[in-house]
Amino acid sequence: MNNLLLDFIHVSESAALAAYPWIGKGNKNEADGASTKAMRAKLNQISMDGQIVIGEGELDEAPMLYIGEKVGTGKGPSLDLAVDPIDGTELIAKGQGNSIVVIAGSIKGSLLHAPDMYMEKIAVGPKGAGKIDLDAPLFENMKAVAQANGKSIQELNIIVQDRERHLNIINEVRRLGASVTLFNDVDVTAGIATALNNLDIDLFLGIGGAPEGVVTAVALKCLGGDFQARLLPNNEAEFQRCKRMGISNVNKKLNLKEIVKSEDCFFVATGITDGYLLNGVSTNQHGQLSTHSFTTYGNSGRYHFIQSTHELLQTIS
Repeated sequence: MNNLLLDFIHVSESAALAAYPWIGKGNKNEADGASTKAMRAKLNQISMDGQIVIGEGELDEAPMLYIGEKVGTGKGPSLDLAVDPIDGTELIAKGQGNSIVVIAGSIKGSLLHAPDMYMEKIAVGPKGAGKIDLDAPLFENMKAVAQANGKSIQELNIIVQDRERHLNIINEVRRLGASVTLFNDVDVTAGIATALNNLDIDLFLGIGGAPEGVVTAVALKCLGGDFQARLLPNNEAEFQRCKRMGISNVNKKLNLKEIVKSEDCFFVATGITDGYLLNGVSTNQHGQLSTHSFTTYGNSGRYHFIQSTHELLQTIS
């Protein structure tokens, strides 16, 4: 897997570069289409037998990278992939920060195969690993994470997406005296933030997309953190889609080992617009473009930031 990591970084960079011209243009579909096209082309150059197991949509929703799509040359290791060519399409359309490209992968059969639907999530960094419980009351999780981090509950900083569905969580956290950091979109970086000491985030929780949940789980597996989730079918059609994908107990609480079954895994993200984790694509006076990426792999707990420079003509061809 490590031998292919640089190839996946190139995939992520190419998708970010393809989205760059659409920043602030008000057209999220064109941005997503450009990024998807670039990602698919680069994925198909990698020596692997890859399959998208969780992504943006189904076969009839092409040109998305659809669930079940085969990618790669067909020769090489067999891999499960979870992708999002743009996490934060609305942000790009509005010229706002924190939009990223994300790719996560592991050996075949090791990633949760689930539809694009809502998922309840909770995540912590390495110090809190093994201490959280999606089914426990919020106070109990806060108490456990505070003890693991050597803090009082009032010193905790909890990151939550700024949505009406989370008002009860936000109000309860503040009632207990802890701080809340609200974010608008891209919960992948919010989950990862719990594992990075410099961002001072102790706990992430809330309801968001299942593809983003699987991607976040892979990253936290690599970083030594912890993640639990539960799929939330919104209707009978979504419930039956889960069944067809082999999920027998749709309402089951999923722990990290059930979402990512192997330690032979990786996560890559590249910034499109500036955010608190990554810088966006930028250009200089020489006509060169710069990308900023984050990657982690295995169960090492290590991560790397990668700054790359690209010739403008190469990104257009």
